[in-house]
Amino acid sequence: MMNHTPSPRADAQAWINGSDAPEKHILNIGYLPLTDSASLIVAATQGFSQPHGLTINLHKQASWSGLRDRLTSGELDAAQGLYGLIYGLHLGLGTQQVPMAVLMGLNHNGQSINLSTAMRTAGVTNAEALRKHVHQLGAKLSLAHTFPTGTHAMWLYYWLAAHGVHPLHDVDTQVVPPSLMVEHLRAGRIDGFCAGEPWGNHSIQEGMGYTIATSQSIWPDHPEKVLSSTQAFVQQYPNAARALVMSVLDASRFIDANDQNRRSTAQLISSSEFVGAPLPALMPRLLGQYDDGNGRVWQDSHPLRFHSGGAVNLPYLSDGMWFMTQFRRWGLLSKDPDYLAVAREVQRLDVYREAASALGIEVPDQTMRRSTLIDGIAWDGSNPREYACGFELHALTEGRLDGKVPHDAADNCPTGYP
Repeated sequence: MMNHTPSPRADAQAWINGSDAPEKHILNIGYLPLTDSASLIVAATQGFSQPHGLTINLHKQASWSGLRDRLTSGELDAAQGLYGLIYGLHLGLGTQQVPMAVLMGLNHNGQSINLSTAMRTAGVTNAEALRKHVHQLGAKLSLAHTFPTGTHAMWLYYWLAAHGVHPLHDVDTQVVPPSLMVEHLRAGRIDGFCAGEPWGNHSIQEGMGYTIATSQSIWPDHPEKVLSSTQAFVQQYPNAARALVMSVLDASRFIDANDQNRRSTAQLISSSEFVGAPLPALMPRLLGQYDDGNGRVWQDSHPLRFHSGGAVNLPYLSDGMWFMTQFRRWGLLSKDPDYLAVAREVQRLDVYREAASALGIEVPDQTMRRSTLIDGIAWDGSNPREYACGFELHALTEGRLDGKVPHDAADNCPTGYP
């Protein structure tokens, strides 16, 4: 077991036996075998949940669609979730609408876009070469992501579009579970993929590909996975939801405390019981050490982060709103939702603030944050409608996940949208 300092809450035992005690003491939590599931694995196995009155039973899932189905059916109490998956469920995009909750952010950064060695042989070693390959040769690439409304689809689409490649016209995309990406690359079924680690680095070490972009190069310190549940779970078990957030916050703070904790975390999660990836594939990028498999080696200034003083974990309203703007941009939403109202429904800032405050973690008053993405466009949540309609490459008049083509998709965009 890794050594750690228990939560500073002195009255933990009194609390878990009192009126604030979790209504449910054993929680079933779903996750996928990814490096950024680390805080859930550490919380469940290293004694971080017991001081908060919980036992966490982890359930490894084979795909995001399977996790989605088990979460919404109640088989899982909560889960590691893709930001976009949670909002897609809440909005009923391509699936039954289920009121969902984001309890906290689990991590920032740490995903990658990888291409095959065949693409490198063809001279595609950077974004400009990819654009020329697509437009001048008319080559329609096959690129994989992990879920239709997921973060990896949005990172892939955003990166391609920022370099003049339309993700819906110029490439064919398919959905592949993250742990199967390397196998698909090896079999020649895809030319590349966007997924979480360790699968990008593993493809390099297997000689199957190289990293052409990291997700943090698209959006430094971007929101990634979240701790999620249905709203029904939070309403029925509010104390358990808060205790779960406290457990994962404690684990997140432990992982980010120093590199030794990250190394011990890497050793823990690399086992076949959890992520099931070779330690040399998993550890370097967990430490921010990058080798793109194409001659570039660097220490990333925006590495995978789990806590960063709470900056990672606060469920900013603007983070949730951004994913809805991209749903709108790419035709998954035919009309603008009330971006702020929906984010206020999903982002359970109340639960997070109670949990973080109990642990002495600073909780800023701001619910929005400002970032500038790879194309130089700033996002701060202030004008989501204009932002969603303001991109040169888009699919504002194209079909949705259900196959219907809304003719009014651009009707409520501001005059002069691209």
